[in-house]
Amino acid sequence: MQAKDSNPPDGGYGWVVVVSAFMVMGLTVAVLKTFGLFFVEIQQHFDELASTTSWITSVTIAVFHLGAGLFPVSKESMCFHSQGLPLQQTVQFTTARILPITFTSLLSAPVASSLCVQYTHRTVVITGGLLAFSGMALGFFGLNMVWMYATTGFLQGLGISFSWTPAISIVSHYFSKKRALANAIASAGECAFAFVFGPFFQWLISQYGWKGALLIIGGIQLNICVCGVLMRPLASSCLLEASHYGTETPPGNGASGRDKEDKSPIMHKTLNWMLVKRPEFVLYAIFGILAAMSFFVPPLFLVPLSYSLGIDESWTASLLSILAMVDFGGRLLCGWYANLHVTKTIHLLAMTITLISTSLMLLPLANSYLSLAIFTGFYGFFFGTTVAIHITVLADVVGMPEFDSALGLFMLIRSTGGFVGPPFAGLIVDMAGDYRASFYMAGATLILSAGFLIILDLLQQRKKRGSKIRTKPEKSTLPYPSLHTLKHQTRRGQDAEENEKLSPCPFHAN
Repeated sequence: MQAKDSNPPDGGYGWVVVVSAFMVMGLTVAVLKTFGLFFVEIQQHFDELASTTSWITSVTIAVFHLGAGLFPVSKESMCFHSQGLPLQQTVQFTTARILPITFTSLLSAPVASSLCVQYTHRTVVITGGLLAFSGMALGFFGLNMVWMYATTGFLQGLGISFSWTPAISIVSHYFSKKRALANAIASAGECAFAFVFGPFFQWLISQYGWKGALLIIGGIQLNICVCGVLMRPLASSCLLEASHYGTETPPGNGASGRDKEDKSPIMHKTLNWMLVKRPEFVLYAIFGILAAMSFFVPPLFLVPLSYSLGIDESWTASLLSILAMVDFGGRLLCGWYANLHVTKTIHLLAMTITLISTSLMLLPLANSYLSLAIFTGFYGFFFGTTVAIHITVLADVVGMPEFDSALGLFMLIRSTGGFVGPPFAGLIVDMAGDYRASFYMAGATLILSAGFLIILDLLQQRKKRGSKIRTKPEKSTLPYPSLHTLKHQTRRGQDAEENEKLSPCPFHAN
């Protein structure tokens, strides 16, 4: 692919790509977020425990998350940086305006990322659409629970990953000045589709059963292929820069450069396991694992809880719509507030995590649709605020030189929480015999994660005080640097005069 124009078009056909990416976001992540509607149906059909059934969603999440760090976020950072934005400002800008739109906005499969380098974004998106369709269509047969793990779990997760990764990436290649707006519109597809999919999926289940609904949803996901066809390849300077990042070699060393390219330097650079030796990163990674264990529990068990309270199915589906709507509002509001830099980001994150855990602890107290909707709204709003800043806090923790590596490793480690969380909550539900127990588990886990944020903040403050003490003697106490220089010059002059008095000088002899 040869570049015809070094500058992104910033409009024109790029808006077609944005709409296509908007659709892909909705047909992938929004489906995952509303899959809780199928939980009770599948559990009753196979007569399985809640912990066993929850592994379907857990496998999907794990496959979608694995290899998160190998999607080169540095591509986008380099593109912003090449436009003249400082790298620290780039992270604050992207995390507050672009990344907050979706919780999994930086999560993608390494295979999908490498395929985007070898082939075109269009090819990978189409492949993802076919995989997502296959997962749902094969799940229609519903042979046994293991079959559901392999189809609706693994294949669906792989399809989501293949579709999401290049869809959000290609938007950045088409836009430069309007990149923030374009990415925000594209990523908003998750919340917009989740708002509609709740009632729609419930209607499909009531009309065609859960198996028929899976088949129809799989057919709808074939539209991902149509969106992929519309993603016309565009070779830009940013794409070329990202593709060759880290492969430049001194003149006359072309063979070595080719060897480095063959080893996919972008992917090699993304993970730096030496970060696990840094206590700040370890503390934040533990927070990420505990938070991920909790975040995927409410959307999965909210529908079963409402059923157990005797709430009508049509009203139950609307809870997911409320969750999506307030989630989107929370992300935008907190992203705007974070950009004001009024509150330290780690303090803001600890506060939002505490508010989420409080909401989850209060949610099981609901005994009617109205009270359940209110507590669901509080949870969704505070969840959105957390999404808006958690990546920014990571940048503050590790510093910009290690941000790309830390982001990849953090997402990879955090995937274990998303994989273990739903089955663990299901096990607690089986033991307690009440779906409320899963929300108590999620709330308690979040409180524990907030404790690690507090420890991290105390450690940072301690190191900062120690750094000030070590550097204090080197700093001037004078108000202006020029006076500091004058002070040293005066001192050198006084020393010279003293030396003159001590040693005889022939020019001053009488």
